[in-house]
This record gives sequence, C-alpha cells and structure tokens, in this order.
Amino acid sequence: MVAELVRRNGVPEVVAQVLAARGHVAGDATTRHLEASLHALHDPAELPGMERASERIALAIERGETILVHGDYDVDGVTGTVLLMRLFQLLGARAQWHIPHRLTDGYSFGAHSVERARSSGAKLVISVDNGTSAAATIAELAAAGVDTIVTDHHEPPLGALPEAVAIVNPKLASSRYPFRELCGAGVAFKLAWGVAQRISGARRVRDDLKRFLSDAMAYVAIATVCDVVPLVLENRVLARRGLSALEGTTNVGLKALLAACGLAGQPLLAEDVGFKIGPRLNAAGRLDTAARAVELLLSDDPLRARELAQGLEALNQERKRVEALICAQAFEQAARFADPRANPVLVLAGQGWHPGVVGIVAARVSTRFQRPSLVIGLEGDRGRGSARSVAGFDVLDALHGGREYFLRYGGHAQAAGCEILAEHVDAARHAICARATELLAGSEHAAQPLWIDGELSFEHIDERLMRHIDALEPFGERNEKPVLMSSDVRLAELPRVVGEDRTHMILRVRRGERVLKALAFGMAARQSELALGLPLHLVHTPRWNVFRGEKTLELLIHDFRVGAVPVA
Repeated sequence: MVAELVRRNGVPEVVAQVLAARGHVAGDATTRHLEASLHALHDPAELPGMERASERIALAIERGETILVHGDYDVDGVTGTVLLMRLFQLLGARAQWHIPHRLTDGYSFGAHSVERARSSGAKLVISVDNGTSAAATIAELAAAGVDTIVTDHHEPPLGALPEAVAIVNPKLASSRYPFRELCGAGVAFKLAWGVAQRISGARRVRDDLKRFLSDAMAYVAIATVCDVVPLVLENRVLARRGLSALEGTTNVGLKALLAACGLAGQPLLAEDVGFKIGPRLNAAGRLDTAARAVELLLSDDPLRARELAQGLEALNQERKRVEALICAQAFEQAARFADPRANPVLVLAGQGWHPGVVGIVAARVSTRFQRPSLVIGLEGDRGRGSARSVAGFDVLDALHGGREYFLRYGGHAQAAGCEILAEHVDAARHAICARATELLAGSEHAAQPLWIDGELSFEHIDERLMRHIDALEPFGERNEKPVLMSSDVRLAELPRVVGEDRTHMILRVRRGERVLKALAFGMAARQSELALGLPLHLVHTPRWNVFRGEKTLELLIHDFRVGAVPVA
C-alpha cells in the first residue's frame, strides 16, 4: 500500500506511511484528499430543508421583512452569524443579529430569543449552530407570528423536532447528505450558498455572490478548526481554502484580529487558528459577551476594529488567569474519583467556577486523566457544565444516562453541555457513570498510546520533505500531524530549560554536520536523562518556525529515549 501511494501520488515514503496510517489507500479518494479541490464540495441542495429555507429567505428579502440571525456565543456560532449577516448586507436585506449571553441567557434558544425577535420586529429567525432541540421556544415564536429556520450540526434530540419552517442539519435521521460532520458555520455557509443559488436562479451563482462565498470560507475555516470537527473530506476543503482566504482577507475586523494575534502577513496554519485566533474570539463569550466578537468581525472602521481586537486580547489574558485557578481546583477534586472503574466519567463541580471556562477545564481534565469529564460551575443552587470526551467514547450517550437530572442538555459525541440543580449533581454522577460502564462493556478507558507513523532518517528532514508535509495541512481531528521517529542522533550542546514556569526544554540535536533546534514542552523534569555524546532517539514532528520574517526548520519533540538501543 505504501509503495503504491508513493508511486501514484509522488510523495516520499514516510509521507506515504503517514497517509496510510490515516486510512488512505492508493486511489482517487486519496488524490482528492491531497488536492482539496472546491469540486469536492457537495451541492447545498442535498441538505435537508435547504429548498424550503432558501425559498423562505428569498421571500423575506423580497418583502423587506426583518431577519434575525440567532447565533451562539462560541467561535462556531459567532463566525456563522457574521457570515450570514455579511450575506444579507450584500443582498440589501433587513437583518439584525442576536447572540445569547452565556451567564444570563444560557445556551441556544430561550425567553431571550422571543424577546429579541419581538423588539426587532423580526418575521423570520435563522439559527446558527443551535436550535435543533429548541422545540418549545420555536413554538412560542410561531405563536407570535415569527417563522424559524434552524441551521445546526448538533445531534437531534431524543424527542420531537421543532416545528420550524426548515431544519438544515446534516445529522437529522432523514438526511441523505453525503457528509455529516460540518460545523455550525459550515452549515451556515451551505445555507448562504443555497440562498445565492436561489437569488441567482441557477446552480452557478452570479459573480458577486461567488466572490462572497470564496471570502466567507475564512469564517468557516476558523470555526472548523476551533470546533474540532474532523478535518477530512468537505471540512478539509473548507479549512484549507478558508485559511488561504483568511491570509488575504480585506475584511477590516479579521485584519485587526490577525494583527492582535501577531499573524498579520504570515502564512496561516490550523494551529494558528486553534491557539491564537480561536481563544481570543472565544474569550468574549466566556467572560463577557460574544457581542464584542461579532462587532469586531462586522466592523468596517479600522480604529474601532483595533480597539475591539485589543479588548479581546485583554479578556483572553483574564481567561487564562481564571482557567488556571479552576484547573488546579478541578485536578484536586478529581483525585477523589481516582478509580476509573467506579468513575469512568469524571463529574466535577465547584461553587464559583466560571461557566465560561468550564469547557476548557473539562478538556484539561480529560487530557490529564485520560477519561471523559463533565465540569460544572455552580452559582448557588444551579450549575452549568461542559463535557469533553476521549477518543472512541460518546460522551453525549453517557449524559443520556443522567437526563432525568438535567434541566437541559445536548451536544455531540466529543463535547456536550448541561444545566443542572446543585442538589442533583451527585445523582447525575452516579447515573452517568452507570451508563458509561454499560457503554464500555466491562472495559475501561485505556491510556492513549503515542502512535508513531514511521521512521525518518535525520538527514532526510529537509525543505523537500516539508513541502510534502505542508501539502497534508491543515492538521487537526482525524488528520493529525505526522509523528515520526529519528534514531541515533546526538546533542549538539547541553539542553536549556525555558519558560515562565521552567517546565520546557530547548535542545540542539545533530547527526554528522547537520544540526536542528528541537522543542520539548513540559519535559524539563527529564533534563537529567540527557547527556552529551549518548545516542538519542527522538519521536517528533518536523515543523516550520517563523520569527521576524525568517523561516527555519525545527522539531517538536513528543518523547525521547537515551541509550544504545533505539525505540522498538
């Protein structure tokens, strides 16, 4: 298989090994994966509800009705909201937007949705990244004479679906759409495309709308990476093309955001979005109001955009401080539930834990303890929680076990959320763990092994290889970065311990005359294992480092072993 991938796709053997490890075989599907062509995108008309949705939106524009775009407070909801608002501005539609406040409104639809629709005079509400489970509120809107179109990507509820004009969601049981893993902004993009086709009167959209859709992929790329959906098939195309659109954006708000992240004028990778852009956009909805992020991305005033971007930077710094405090408390509490057989899901709760950061804390807990977690921030007698999973485990299914104790809950296999009374936390923990035990069928969560894609001679780590590795970008869920092993290298000098908390190392490693810089994050405690002159076997990912316009090749170390015998 590897030899055939090399022959057919013209890639080095180690890159073929990476492709094979990701499930690729020699054939047209792998060629399409590498090309990431726009032709791989499916017609939006294949999505359930698309015809009725685009027809109703075209009618609203024709009638001059006010359209209310109802998003969510995370990156996915914010970018999808902005995408549709930009479309409606281009089409001259009367449109306003609404994002729930995390602390006062909660997730998705609620009384705030009805009030906002009434105050804006909206006749049509379009959801982004939420709404599939909002049957009661959508019925209330209908009773008030307001139509609703749901665009969403979350799993449908166990009960009845809302009586909306249309529900555009690839995960509906009735869906025949070829790809079910779009993020919320991806579904909003498909709606925009469907509306563009309706307005153009043909599958081929008119030129101004085609340019809009091409530029709008920048929003979709941000959401696709940050919502951690699989970066394969359509998502790979949207993310890769969207990163290119983001690099060259003329959008004032996006340019201000890139400048605040130190990314202006640089080639962009998925990790830039995940670790720099996403956290700043998310910080608004976590600690204040996501309206700030929407205002930034809709801004056409450079001075105002810069001011808003700086505000997001300040919020992100505060988010880091709050997160570190809660993480320490959550890790300490998790020690009480150390037995993975009794507690296959860690359900943790604390008074005053900020609901805006419990999702990040849950991700940290799951990584630290190699178990799914539900972290609940309590304020008095009520709490809001976020769940995160580990590979191969459906955390939403586990939460189904405790559904009688939740005020409401929802999400998908890898991430979910809930609202709960404080008095029900212990009962919910027992019920969730009981359901998780059934799902695991007597087994338990195994520690996630470090998968090595292949061996790579140190002297072959060069620019030619990196061009082929770059072609695999963007990296993320189900398209992970290559993890390679290079044996029998040596330290070129003693390692340096760095970082504010002195937990990281910088190494310079060599073989013969070739020397490369290597970064070992969180490995400073292992410094004593290293010595000049001893054989060193590295598990690493080669990557580019861009600093002050200079691009150099370096290694990101995942593990190492010192001694005469290489890793088996």
